[in-house]
Amino acid sequence: MFSPRFSLQSEALNSADADVWAVSDRAHQLADKGEDVIFLCVGDPNFDTPEPILDFARARLGVGRTHYSPAAGEPMLRRAIADIESKVSPHPCSPDDVVVFPGGTNAIYAVLACLLNPGEEIVIPEPMYIGYVPICDSLRLDVKKVACPPENNFAFDVEAIKAAIGDDTRAVMINTPVNPTGAMATPEQLRELAAFCRERGVWLVCDEMYSMITFARRHTSLRTAAEHLDNIVVIDGLSKSHAMSGWRLGWAVARGPLVERLIEFAGATIFGCPQFIQEAAAFALEFDTYFVKQMREAYEKRRDLIVPRINSIPGLSCYSPEAGMFVMVDVSQVAESGEAFAGALLDAERVSVLPGAPFGASAVNHVRLTLAADEAELSRALDRIERFVTAGSRQAS
Repeated sequence: MFSPRFSLQSEALNSADADVWAVSDRAHQLADKGEDVIFLCVGDPNFDTPEPILDFARARLGVGRTHYSPAAGEPMLRRAIADIESKVSPHPCSPDDVVVFPGGTNAIYAVLACLLNPGEEIVIPEPMYIGYVPICDSLRLDVKKVACPPENNFAFDVEAIKAAIGDDTRAVMINTPVNPTGAMATPEQLRELAAFCRERGVWLVCDEMYSMITFARRHTSLRTAAEHLDNIVVIDGLSKSHAMSGWRLGWAVARGPLVERLIEFAGATIFGCPQFIQEAAAFALEFDTYFVKQMREAYEKRRDLIVPRINSIPGLSCYSPEAGMFVMVDVSQVAESGEAFAGALLDAERVSVLPGAPFGASAVNHVRLTLAADEAELSRALDRIERFVTAGSRQAS
């Protein structure tokens, strides 16, 4: 009798996500039964892709841009990305420094697969993007996590990262602005860390997927801040900034031999991304100012709705994130953990939020609320959260 066996790599990918979306999955089951569930758990923009981008994609479809693409990406898109990098950085960027992938997560996987062998060490600050965990587990990397604690508003901590880098460290991966906290590294911090890693022969990979969703100050790319680029990799994409999450388009910017490795990896695994999508992405990067500004202002307005309201609820607290699409809420005064709070909130009020523990130990007493909902929906959710917390405090008294 045939008994199926699966690879350790696939087991790692599956087990890492086992409990992350448990509350969200249960929320979807309730919604499928007709329950009025409010979803504040997923970072998928609630905007439609701007119409001019759709029109351009349709036009490219109409002229037959539906064939194989070069493994590195279409020249039109690589040139658009390089032009943007060159405008903001003291270091000129060539299209030959850019490799295109089907989404930022795939770009991260490809970069780490090309840089590290199983068992080698990578240093990552936490709280961190949930998607890093299955990637590192499937590649069998030794992950050393560095806490950025909530008492410091999860601030980027260069000294702690430097202290974690040892003789066995092969790479450091950072995320700025950070998913889930919205914290941002300063140019000085990035420059210092890049120099420190280079002196020790360590790669520094920076995930900048939220680079265009910042509020009080602009994002500074690692590529702009670093003095030398030979150990630097920057990853970005259009999923969040342009409401193009379903288009699956991201990229890595690097130098020299690593670019060659990434192109070989892309050629062997994805065989290129769709031509019409890449060309629509190039169009989006060239004509995006108005639309990105609109979305960024909407996210900022939603943040400014959520933060004071949460802080007015006894037992809850949060700080105002500098960037991104999320607010981290401290629930330690009203629940044993973020997971307990999220489960009970869904049961009582049909609001789905994401527990903080999967992002790292620093976030275990937090839940993440998304800004990817309109103000009316957010207000309804906040009313329910307040009612839930108030009812709990009455029961406890």
